[in-house]
Amino acid sequence: MTPVQVGTPGTLSPVTTGGRVRVVVADDTLLVREGVQRVLGLYADLEVVAVAGDLDELLAAVDEHRPDVVVTDIRMPPTSSDEGIRAATQLRRTAPQTGVVVLSQYAAPAYALELLSGGSQRRAYLLKERISEPDQLAEAVREVARGGSVVDPKVVEVLVAGARPAGDPLAGLTRRELEVLEQIAQGRSNAGVAAELVLTERAVEKHINALFAKLGLTAEPDVHRRVSAVLLYLASLR
Repeated sequence: MTPVQVGTPGTLSPVTTGGRVRVVVADDTLLVREGVQRVLGLYADLEVVAVAGDLDELLAAVDEHRPDVVVTDIRMPPTSSDEGIRAATQLRRTAPQTGVVVLSQYAAPAYALELLSGGSQRRAYLLKERISEPDQLAEAVREVARGGSVVDPKVVEVLVAGARPAGDPLAGLTRRELEVLEQIAQGRSNAGVAAELVLTERAVEKHINALFAKLGLTAEPDVHRRVSAVLLYLASLR
């Protein structure tokens, strides 16, 4: 299964155009760090410039090397809970041009939603088994460097299964609700959707609330509902 792109594919940034994608790898397990480094080393356009074993080392390496992409475990010292997500959140403020690929053992949509809650651009959530699939891991790194986003298909499957028991999760949406959802998947705000579809923002809000309800996304925070809806939409295109 190929990882699912969120939103439209990215385009190469000035940092990576004509040169290698510079990567920092972070994991508290030596064998995993070495494995990721070896996999990325198979590709001439990817270069691992530093490795780290915990959150502080990761942030220091980013500050020193200013990489295009960070590939990080989701759980590392000091707390071994959600350091990868916390790093991605902090780097969105301190190094916004640095993409983050989070590797996890868990097909848990909650982690993916948290990662993408500040925006899907330059973010990816993959299961660690992708380390054994070099081309998919390498392409995720490239996509994040281009400004795009990728989510592991197993995470999308869990989300789809949780949203509706069976069948097409979008089957109950009206044509207009599908149009609104397509615009959201392209990263547009409510105002942007309204302008694109020639609607009022109030009408857009009504359509969004309706599609959230039909997709079973009424209990989540608004930003998570938007990401969940986008993932469901993208899964329906596969």
